Amino acid sequence: MLNIVVMVSGGGTNLQAVIDAINKGKITNTTITGVISSKPDVYALTRAKENDIPCCSISKKSYMDAESYHQALLKALSNYQPDLIVLAGYLPIVPVVLIEKYRNKIINIHPSLIPSFCGTGCYGIHVHEAVLARGVKITGATVHFVDEGTDTGPILLQKAVMVENGDTPQELQQRVMEEAEWILLPKAIDAIANNRVVHENKAVWIAE
Repeated sequence: MLNIVVMVSGGGTNLQAVIDAINKGKITNTTITGVISSKPDVYALTRAKENDIPCCSISKKSYMDAESYHQALLKALSNYQPDLIVLAGYLPIVPVVLIEKYRNKIINIHPSLIPSFCGTGCYGIHVHEAVLARGVKITGATVHFVDEGTDTGPILLQKAVMVENGDTPQELQQRVMEEAEWILLPKAIDAIANNRVVHENKAVWIAE
């Protein structure tokens, strides 16, 4: 059984997609042992509580310095005993100490086709605003493993989504979630849970 901890910062739509996929058997051999939010009072925590999933909020603002904040994160993760950490709309930069401890055990869902529209400052609705401003016709989402860079880790899965004439950033964001993010993230977790992910140097892929 794969123990996963989902880290969030907002409404938790990707968290809900994972919960639903587990309940429907689309993700097998997996249980969510905890949810960690970077902000208090976000709806993602309500989703966790409604599904009887242990959860907590760890906000950087609540700690005197980076070291105490990092230690609080590590302690919370240790309590939930994750085999895999899933960043599902988690906005803070992941501390290096966390990446080192959970090397190749952290995945992130990003709302674009990396390497396009990613990196520092390119997250959430800002991604979709940038896509529309550039005038590209195809966007999408990416699941990748997390390393010390920003959106630079090995890519596991990608799915394209068409940009439609007249799209607003909010409309495009919703379509990318529905047509890509909510499909890719459960698929990635299920593949990891069932030992179908192959790592070779800096490349990863799913063995069919």
